[in-house]
Amino acid sequence: MDLINPTVVDLSRFQFALTALYHFMFVPLTLGLTFMLAAMETVYVVTGKQVYKDMTLFWGKLFGINFALGVATGLTMEFEFGTNWSMYSRFFGDMFGTPLAIEGLMAFFMESTFVGLMFFGWDRLSKPAHLAITYLVALGSNLSALWILVANASMNMPNGAHFDPETLRMTFDSFVGVVFNPDAQAKFVHTSVAGYVAASLFVMGISAFYLLRKQHREFAARSFRMAALFGIFSTVAVITLGDVLGRLDYEHQPTKIAAIEGLWHTSKPPYEPWIIAALPNDEKQESSFEIGVPFVLTPLITHSFNTPITGMIELEDAAAPRIASGITAVSALRRYEENHQAADLEEFRAHQNDMGYGLLATRHAPGQDVTAIAPEQLQSVIEQTKPDILPNVFVTFWSFRLMVFLGVFFFVLFAMASYLSLKNQLERNPLFLKLCMWSIPLPILATEFGWITAEAGRQPWTVFDRLPTFMSASTHSVSYMLFSLAGFTVLYSIFIAVELYLMFKFARLGPEAHGPHEEADPAHLSVVAH
Repeated sequence: MDLINPTVVDLSRFQFALTALYHFMFVPLTLGLTFMLAAMETVYVVTGKQVYKDMTLFWGKLFGINFALGVATGLTMEFEFGTNWSMYSRFFGDMFGTPLAIEGLMAFFMESTFVGLMFFGWDRLSKPAHLAITYLVALGSNLSALWILVANASMNMPNGAHFDPETLRMTFDSFVGVVFNPDAQAKFVHTSVAGYVAASLFVMGISAFYLLRKQHREFAARSFRMAALFGIFSTVAVITLGDVLGRLDYEHQPTKIAAIEGLWHTSKPPYEPWIIAALPNDEKQESSFEIGVPFVLTPLITHSFNTPITGMIELEDAAAPRIASGITAVSALRRYEENHQAADLEEFRAHQNDMGYGLLATRHAPGQDVTAIAPEQLQSVIEQTKPDILPNVFVTFWSFRLMVFLGVFFFVLFAMASYLSLKNQLERNPLFLKLCMWSIPLPILATEFGWITAEAGRQPWTVFDRLPTFMSASTHSVSYMLFSLAGFTVLYSIFIAVELYLMFKFARLGPEAHGPHEEADPAHLSVVAH
């Protein structure tokens, strides 16, 4: 079997990673700002106070800029599955395509339709009707995230499907199994709430800018307080759901959790430390300069004090029989394709759960054909394949830690912001306000690190335990991929530049003057919460 040029695979991965990371600069704000707008407008409808309508209008304007550019960057991602990952699409298209189709037909159209009514319906709809539209925009945005994460979860835990030896594809079995995939449910809430954190710090940081300049003070004080309280609850939820995802990885993707924790050898509970920092070396399969906290890792991952966590070296050894079984499965499937003998089909079915490991061994087989492996070569092929089951440990280890460290920072920042806001001491702490302002991009970085952890940690698979990444790409030339990569990089960089220009422009302009509250005196600010 001729494998795809490794350079083409690497360029395809790099292009998709850039596309996803660029797109995900816009997604968290879209997810979070919609519910913040709904909360602001709810207070306006209930109290009738003009300042809350001003808040909804102004932050809605910034949401609109972000939403438009987010749509532009997101649409191309779905086309990349067909252009750059055709082998993956053929193998897994039934599973992956269904939730994406539902996302486009239901969530995206719903969100896009109601967002127009939200912007242009203020003078044409009653207050309750417009508020309902704003909530529908928020619902549509989050439903869009749900279906995309259902599709992604199927790659990590392919529930509700089986491999069909007649079509050589994963066949859709159960819609319920796909939608209620535990990975999808946990990842959806974790990702959505991470968006709420990003939106909270976005609003809080720009409000801090106004307070530092002593502009729009009542508007800024109310926006800051609402964002701070919204942010602290969201940060607690992010941390909680992160623990749920870690537990799922421990149960279903042991190589990912071992790489995240830099655990080369099976842990020795309960002493095993949680490693705060280290330098993992993938080639030597060891870490140096480890700094850890004893007695933390075992209860953190296993929720017990005496359950060991399997290390990467032991996981490699445990994979050896699966690789041998997978080679048998792939060989039997090839024979069945040629001769359609019942005995070959029966042998394949006996080993089909390990087929992915047989495909993983293809790179090390003579002529890249596992059917050509002689008995005396089998052990050598298995030994060469064993290290391939591990992700890039350095990348997975550090992307996770950067995400966690930022999450702890956000909790402390929002807690301080809530306290100072409730005590009406914000303007007495200009250094803290500057910290809030300069921290605006950090939640976006945290979500990027989270996605790197999730996707890099799944390697070497596009579909975990089923389809290796090196077999999933399209058969393009290197020159085509370089041209495509350059085009995407330039185009998406322009989108980012436009986003930053428009955001800076309208944030500096601030909300329009709306009457007496614009120049509220400091004494009045002491009662902005009432």
